[in-house]
Amino acid sequence: MNYARMVIEKEAPEEYGYDRIRFNLSESSIADQKLSDIGLSLPDLTLFYGEHRGDRELRALVAAQDDGLSPDDVLVTAGAAGALFIISTALLSERDHLVVVRPNYATNIETPRAIGCAISYVDLDFDDGFAVDVERVAASLRPNTKLISVTCPHNPTGTMMGRADLDALVALAESRQCHLLVDETYRDLSYGRRLPAAASLSRSAISVSSLSKAFGIPGIRIGWLVTRDAALQERFLAAKEQIGICGSVIDEGIARGMLQRRDAFLATLLPDMAKRRDIVQAWIDREPLVDWVRPEGGVVGFPRLNVGADFDLDRFYARLLEDHGTYVGPGHWFEMPKRFFRIGFGWPKEAELRGGLEAISAALRE
Repeated sequence: MNYARMVIEKEAPEEYGYDRIRFNLSESSIADQKLSDIGLSLPDLTLFYGEHRGDRELRALVAAQDDGLSPDDVLVTAGAAGALFIISTALLSERDHLVVVRPNYATNIETPRAIGCAISYVDLDFDDGFAVDVERVAASLRPNTKLISVTCPHNPTGTMMGRADLDALVALAESRQCHLLVDETYRDLSYGRRLPAAASLSRSAISVSSLSKAFGIPGIRIGWLVTRDAALQERFLAAKEQIGICGSVIDEGIARGMLQRRDAFLATLLPDMAKRRDIVQAWIDREPLVDWVRPEGGVVGFPRLNVGADFDLDRFYARLLEDHGTYVGPGHWFEMPKRFFRIGFGWPKEAELRGGLEAISAALRE
């Protein structure tokens, strides 16, 4: 494995220093939750080795969200990042090929690069609404393709596939005898329709999710992967056992409590996040130098700056942070041009969101 640090992690706000940021619009989750915020307290648990697959009741709560899934189809992992690492290292080698839709969450690209497999990119286009082109994905497949990697709702754009495109990707993976990985971390934050978990549709599909982004508890490091392929699940379990045997029974206990409150939590959260999205939309409607594809899920968008070739983008980002205390996720975090940036509207308080948006406008005109 030829590891390299991901740019998005090297430049993360926690690395830069939260105390140096006034308006943090770079985060990709809702606001961080305290146990008291969600009505939980630490249970008096025996601190034994937990179930290797993860707490059974927790796995049952995950499986119950979709028809056709059972607790045995779910493997609890150290966040979605842990799930993605297990999947890549279990399925890919330097002799294999991956097709990844880009931009994408960095781990979906950097771990395969560290493995040394061949990678083909299907790049999304702003002018096409960042829509997935299934025909281009199909044209990118090779005889040694092991995995097709997509995210939905998409990070960083917040766009979503339609059910027809998801079904087409599932059918493509089945016909070519490879696997479809769908990173579904934002699925619970869908504004309107909510697609089924890909893993519930086919044994060729693998779903990944976590409690970090939509539920605001990244500190417990709980995610999961789902597959109905029992033999593949056994390989994934073997990887987890060799990495860390099992998860934390404390973390899994908190996760169980959160998912037991899932419906009530989301019923309050979703209208608030939709309002935040509308705040960004209203700003973009009156800001001629910025445009975006309106997100359909998640709490991030990927605006484009409508500036000329002579506009100094490096200076813009530097002044935005140094003079205005505002941090966004520049396009190079996602291997995209710097005129794009990710904006997170779920993490900051409403007043901070509005302040950060106005700071972007001010920096653009300086």
